[in-house]
Amino acid sequence: LTPEAGAPRGPFGAEFDAIVRARIEEADAFHAAQRSAPLSDEERRVVRQADAGLVWSRQYYGYVVEQWLEGDPAQPPPPASRRGGPNRAWKHLYARDVLAVPDTWEYPWFAAWDLAFQCVAAARVDPYFAKRQLLLLCREWYMHPNGQLPAYEFAFGDVNPPVHAWAAWRVYQLAAQRGFGKDRLFLESVFQKCMLNFTWWVNREDADGDDLFAGGFLGLDNVGFFDRSRPLPGGGQLQQADATAWMAFYCTTMLAIALELAREDPAYADVASKFFEHFVGIVRAMNALGGTGLWDEEDGFYYDQVRVDGRTVPLRVRSIVGVVPLFAVETLDAAQLATLPLFRARLAWVLENRPEVATIACMHADAQGEHRLLAVPTPERLRRVLRYVLDERELLSPFGV
Repeated sequence: LTPEAGAPRGPFGAEFDAIVRARIEEADAFHAAQRSAPLSDEERRVVRQADAGLVWSRQYYGYVVEQWLEGDPAQPPPPASRRGGPNRAWKHLYARDVLAVPDTWEYPWFAAWDLAFQCVAAARVDPYFAKRQLLLLCREWYMHPNGQLPAYEFAFGDVNPPVHAWAAWRVYQLAAQRGFGKDRLFLESVFQKCMLNFTWWVNREDADGDDLFAGGFLGLDNVGFFDRSRPLPGGGQLQQADATAWMAFYCTTMLAIALELAREDPAYADVASKFFEHFVGIVRAMNALGGTGLWDEEDGFYYDQVRVDGRTVPLRVRSIVGVVPLFAVETLDAAQLATLPLFRARLAWVLENRPEVATIACMHADAQGEHRLLAVPTPERLRRVLRYVLDERELLSPFGV
């Protein structure tokens, strides 16, 4: 590795060593500047490793589905089973991009909700990359024409929890906190595509139009008696507490984004009303449809249910499925509502003409009347669910929930 054999200097020479030292100093300065919070040396090392890991998990990802289905021109044709596989309906998908993957070795393909979480984690270090990733999955060569986001390589048509809008909202907020400004164009672009995705959920995963949703696997292992991605043995219809709660969560996120965009464009206030109304409908179905919805009064927990032969049977497995309903929370403050008369009038109309909504959808105002809470469980139901969440005999382990 030297110009001539037996040279006295090191393998690469002093100039190379100087370049390496400069790169190390630049990397040290960069990572130190990204974290303004007071951290110990050990904490700072952990954070730096995590930030660096998000960079190392980027890779080029190439997968043109139509070409894969047809096979290589100069090679034997692929097996006929390939055309009947799970990705046969994704011929539009044309991936040739650098993507954030869960792991470049074990999971060298993107997964929609993994990518969303990675973007939130990367927002403080590289907000530009985080925004581009979220926009990329919404582009026409990834998102299905029907509005579905691709889940993961081995079955793009599977359903991941709808966290894309939330990730965009958090990236927007975190980038602004870091001094990069409020990127309204980014937020508006993702919002419009998420409108299509939200509509796909409503049209495809709410079989009876009663605001109770399915979705199948939803990225959660070992949460039921059977594989939720497969048809139920003997027929029947599955209604999922987690899928329905994720849709309530989707509503609160889209509502928050719409209210933010309405600050400059009043048209979004009308869209905000749409998501508010849908949130109310979902929460009412979860808590009251057919009596108690997906809530089990005896156990004090939210369960999946199976509708079969005219009967509704709760699947009494206490898992993260029954905890997801706690995620769908949003607050509306009086100062914000004062600037949005259209949305404020709609909210007032609902509370006046449908007073039961305030109880069912837990739309309680605080003591000063400055904030109004939107949530799925009532305070009493929240306490009952948390008894399981914080019980070491149930869901609480030495390492968390």
